[in-house]
Amino acid sequence: MEYCNIFDAHAHYDDKWFDDDRFALLEKISAKGVCGIVNNSVDFETAEKSIALSEKYDFMYAAVGFHPENLEGLPSDCLDGIAELTKHKKVVAIGETGLDYHWDIPREKQKKAFEEQIKLSLELKMPLVVHDREAHGDTLEFLKKYRPKALVHCFSGSVELMREAVKLGMYISLGGVVTFKNARHSVEVAREVPIDRLLLETDAPYMSPVPFRGKRCDSSMILYTAEKIASLRNTEVQELLDITCENAKRFYNIV
Repeated sequence: MEYCNIFDAHAHYDDKWFDDDRFALLEKISAKGVCGIVNNSVDFETAEKSIALSEKYDFMYAAVGFHPENLEGLPSDCLDGIAELTKHKKVVAIGETGLDYHWDIPREKQKKAFEEQIKLSLELKMPLVVHDREAHGDTLEFLKKYRPKALVHCFSGSVELMREAVKLGMYISLGGVVTFKNARHSVEVAREVPIDRLLLETDAPYMSPVPFRGKRCDSSMILYTAEKIASLRNTEVQELLDITCENAKRFYNIV
């Protein structure tokens, strides 16, 4: 069966893993049912590449911001630079930004950059894409303090944490992890998250779903994630794709 309305809420097509066939792949992606992709930046260089991709393809949009792993050497006026980039008509969010305690990156530096980008999203009235890796408590504290319009991408927390985030008005994005055998939390969240707060993503080229785990991911593979979540929720795959597509457009203010 052919599906439509596949909206990839979070991807990185600027990644070097796509250097050999990026444009050939994207030229054909719509024929596989993909109707929208938000390409997320991690620094200025990737922000410019994301915007360039959004200009080339109608279905592509960009988010601009600084990832916690990309904070070295930022200029003092980096927030002004991000604010300037948001003026582009295809930039739909600030991100991705957040906290990553998996790596040995100074936590206070991460928190400062995260907080500044939260404030910028509020100032500009733009959605925020949040990266939270092994930093659930501190991430939630910032979200509670500022209550931005935020998407917690590749959500890896518990059902309880998901409920706290949803109470704050947040959206939850799930990807290929939900298909992994050991993905207990993701499966529980997929089953329980309110359907109007659920988005689907790839984090391409990473986090490929089973049966492609360990290989390069692209937006068409969302279908495997959708099939898994639809089975968990006892709903039709196309219905889930339709709803999550509308959720993504609503979150990102895409008309």
